[in-house]
Amino acid sequence: MTEHLRKSVERDRRRPAMPQSIWALGFVSMFMDVSSEMIHSLLPVFLVAVLGAGATTVGLIEGIGEATASITKVFSGWLSDRLGRRKALTGIGYGLAAVSKPLFAIAPTASWVLLARFSDRIGKGIRGAPRDALIGDLAPPEVRGAAFGLRQSLDTVGAFAGPTLALLLMELSGYNFRLVFWLALIPGLVAVAILVLGVSEPARGRPRSETPTPIRWAEMSRFGALFWGVVGVGAILTLARFSEAFLVLRAVGVGLPIALAPLVLIVMNIIYALSAYPMGALSDRCNRGSILRIGFGILIVADLVLAFAGEIATVMIGIGLWGLHMGMTQGLLSTLVADATASELRGSAFGLFNLACGAALLLASFIAGILWQEVGPFATFAVGAALTSAGLLASAILTVRGPA
Repeated sequence: MTEHLRKSVERDRRRPAMPQSIWALGFVSMFMDVSSEMIHSLLPVFLVAVLGAGATTVGLIEGIGEATASITKVFSGWLSDRLGRRKALTGIGYGLAAVSKPLFAIAPTASWVLLARFSDRIGKGIRGAPRDALIGDLAPPEVRGAAFGLRQSLDTVGAFAGPTLALLLMELSGYNFRLVFWLALIPGLVAVAILVLGVSEPARGRPRSETPTPIRWAEMSRFGALFWGVVGVGAILTLARFSEAFLVLRAVGVGLPIALAPLVLIVMNIIYALSAYPMGALSDRCNRGSILRIGFGILIVADLVLAFAGEIATVMIGIGLWGLHMGMTQGLLSTLVADATASELRGSAFGLFNLACGAALLLASFIAGILWQEVGPFATFAVGAALTSAGLLASAILTVRGPA
């Protein structure tokens, strides 16, 4: 056994076990994603085929929904820092997302779907930054990348289980969209129950009651250059990676039957789930910046495949590459945010990060919808590849490594 291998084995033996509450948060994410993706995998087709909406409307609804979530995260993250408590806000967010599901089932128009999406994403916004900050608080630094990767993997298990369940229920119900939307409430309620019963919040210092506003200019410098670099790279990456609704429309456009539309997110999320935890664990041992840049490169390839695809099999290859990119980058970006910030500012840091990414997603989805409707799918994915290339160049500013 070489000296390097011996030291590696010793480091692995000393690594602390994954806290039980992180596993619980992973299962909370999994069940809520089952609930959300049962709806999300069918929503683009429901909007276009049932309610008569256009691609621009689909992009606008998705963009507004995600931007709403991201803006809300700024305030919920700051509030969790100020109160010194994160679990309660996380529970409120998951609860609101669960009870919003019936709004999709009764929606008579695209405007009603926008209201339902808005309500659902408010819940996501309330829970997102406190939950990620809670993971950062719970996870020892030696396994922080693995912790975020584990949560992302379990979340993504739900993201392909949801469309799979939707596909089965559509077949059994005679393609009854609204019944599937009603049934999506059940796993959402299971997620809330696991959070309440299975997650314990670590003791933290006294809340910073003197903090008067979500953004204090005097504290901005405390985040540091690495944090702002991660924010910038994350925003560019999100600008290049518009809503997955356009993946569904792309597959349907080359011949995938509408009834099989959930297969798009099933394929993407299987790859995503299988790659997120290994990549998170790898980032605890390797240069995180290098993994991030490889993830950028894979998204460029995915966009080019989707831009030129003319048949279902080729589109599915592009969708699989898209999922691999997500597995390599999403948990890693969260890890970098946690690495770059002190515990007492971590909720606010995740809020700011998600605000930047949400604004980028709103713009990206709106632009993607216009390009799709006015020029065609090729333009949408070609522009995505160009923007990803810019993100790849920007990521060169980040010098980040996993723990030794």
